[in-house]
Amino acid sequence: MSAPVPALEILASLLIVVNVALVARRSVWNYAFAIAGVTIYAWIFFHARLYSDAALQGFFLIVNLYGWRHWSRGIAAAGEVRVGRLTWAGRAGWVVGIAVAAIAWGWLMHRFTNASYPFVDAGIAMASVAAQILLSRQKLENWFLWIAVDIVAVGLYATKDLWPTAILYILLLAISVWGLIDWRKSERT
Repeated sequence: MSAPVPALEILASLLIVVNVALVARRSVWNYAFAIAGVTIYAWIFFHARLYSDAALQGFFLIVNLYGWRHWSRGIAAAGEVRVGRLTWAGRAGWVVGIAVAAIAWGWLMHRFTNASYPFVDAGIAMASVAAQILLSRQKLENWFLWIAVDIVAVGLYATKDLWPTAILYILLLAISVWGLIDWRKSERT
């Protein structure tokens, strides 16, 4: 397979930066940028043989459509995106679920494909799935997961010479920290 077009990777990266910045600001318009960005990234990751990340983009497309609808209804009812938290038991359940899913998916990718770094890729994918669901449900904990994903993803994408994407994840890390701080302030008010 040929390498993805760098300009396309840069475009996808820019779309995702705008998306996450709008999420941090709790703007429903984040979803339009997310849908465009994940569609482009599905193609890029498939060509880089990061199959878990490629499949993840399809999931992101569906969850972004759900999130757009959920956030729009919440804004219509409350006038803003309301931030909530998980219980300690809920947090533990999500962590165990992510670990089990990452190990299972990583094993499948290792066993049945020529995936690069199947367990790391699976860990990023499963933590991203959980983070996106929690984001759509407006739970503060989504930011902790995104921060962890961003840190691991920078190393993986740099290793695969996906430099615009590695740089994207450095920016996403900074925005995720900002989002966590902003959502905590919003939760208190």
